[in-house]
Amino acid sequence: MNEKIEDNDRSGQNREVKPRAELLDYTEEAEKNVAAAARLCYSRQGAERLRDEMGEEKKKKLIEKVLDLGHYSTLEHSFFSFHIVCSRVASHQLVRQRIGVAYSQRSQRYVSEDNFSYITPPSIEENERAAEKFHHHMDESRRIYGEVQEQDIPNEDARFVLPAVKTNLMASYNARSLYHFFRLRCCRRAQWEIRTLAEQMLAQVKNAAPTLFSRAGPDCQTRGECPEGEMSCGRLAEESEED
Repeated sequence: MNEKIEDNDRSGQNREVKPRAELLDYTEEAEKNVAAAARLCYSRQGAERLRDEMGEEKKKKLIEKVLDLGHYSTLEHSFFSFHIVCSRVASHQLVRQRIGVAYSQRSQRYVSEDNFSYITPPSIEENERAAEKFHHHMDESRRIYGEVQEQDIPNEDARFVLPAVKTNLMASYNARSLYHFFRLRCCRRAQWEIRTLAEQMLAQVKNAAPTLFSRAGPDCQTRGECPEGEMSCGRLAEESEED
């Protein structure tokens, strides 16, 4: 698992942060769960016995067969929970996926953002003039937010002045929903911040369950095709030329 994510909203120093995801927990024997579920469909034995008697090689072959046949319902028996730090911009994209996912997010209604941290897009950070204006705007927004609060305006209304503010989420996915997430969000046409999170999450689940996620990622890398048509980023063509 990743290095622990610390909440630095109380630092009082530079409150610019980077989007990041940490794998908090996942189903023990996640791969064995999936393999046992697949075998259960064709066996008179119970799930517990199938799990206990399954060796590493058998488990690997069953998972590979599941992925070959597209028997993805069996992937829904294993879960992965993440702590995610990102902007409210990215969190709105994250929560669009509802099937097979559970979210809990820090409330701006009950938690004051008087010392908020924020996310800076790379395109702004790489432009000195734009970055200067952006960071100044963040400081001004923080000041105005505090002044509005001092006028006894509730947090739920004061938050309307907040820009690229950082948020914290806990998100739990089953393995099938993660496959769908990686297929969409690891694509180079995905917005940069959610793609950053997706790539971090993919690396971590591959480390936790390498066989289970051996074929997870964008379509161009896992299926050899691109669903974007004329809007394709060109990665598939680039890789074809390299081959």
